[in-house]
Amino acid sequence: MRAPRKSHPEFDPIDLYAYPQHLREAIADMPQAPGIYIFHGEDGDLPLYIGKSVNLRSRLLSHLRNADEARMLRQAKRVTFQRTAGEIGALLLEASLIKQMHPLYNQKLRRSRQLCAWQMSEAGGPAPSLVYSKDVNFSHAPRLFGLYNSRTAAISALQSLADEHHLCYARLGLEKPSAGRGCFRSMLQHCAGVCCAKESAEQHDARLIAALEAIQLNCWPFRSPVGLIERWEDEVQVHAIDQWCYLGSAASIEAASSLNRQAAGFDADGYKILCRPLLDGGLEIVPL
Repeated sequence: MRAPRKSHPEFDPIDLYAYPQHLREAIADMPQAPGIYIFHGEDGDLPLYIGKSVNLRSRLLSHLRNADEARMLRQAKRVTFQRTAGEIGALLLEASLIKQMHPLYNQKLRRSRQLCAWQMSEAGGPAPSLVYSKDVNFSHAPRLFGLYNSRTAAISALQSLADEHHLCYARLGLEKPSAGRGCFRSMLQHCAGVCCAKESAEQHDARLIAALEAIQLNCWPFRSPVGLIERWEDEVQVHAIDQWCYLGSAASIEAASSLNRQAAGFDADGYKILCRPLLDGGLEIVPL
């Protein structure tokens, strides 16, 4: 949890941690089951923090014992929760609520407006192009690699990949080629030398594709929305998913089908949460 950058007395650190007894009493009846929880401040304010756990009671008690979260706990007046039928449902609901409610202390899961990825041309070519989710449908576009929140992060990741696999910055389009001589990194033996004929373009590009395969995005594998079924004891939830986007949860397949609506665009958090469960085949999945 990252503290907000605000210069206001109420956000100043406190030297002595005071156990928040009023919150301990508020969570006395919390279930030992999966779900999400919300720390609230004053009535009418934005929520302070939204979290998730497979054991709500245990997780909330751990918050109360954490002196590093004293500022947030001092501001919190009450705690609410919502049960789910498993960890996946908790992850999906947490990510969805954070994007809707913009809690003060949640930073990581807020929606990125600059979501981008590297794309290799179907026709081939020496360098990947940087494309943005606002321009390209990441759920269906082929040959996409990596997910990044900014151009700076994407370039830094490609540079790291190049350093690890001795690829040429110039051939990747990360720097201008030097006419008639190799790049500076080739002199340091950080580039295998495609820029100065020490290796062929085919060798370099094959190594690039092999390196990118580890971060390749999976296209949406279904023709329509699906329901991912999750169970906890006698509770059942059907999570409606379309193009890696979470549409909501319901207690039956019929009710989940009524949630079927057009996905609001590619969601990186939904993709990260859902990719393995949907592709591994370990959970029950039904068409909606």
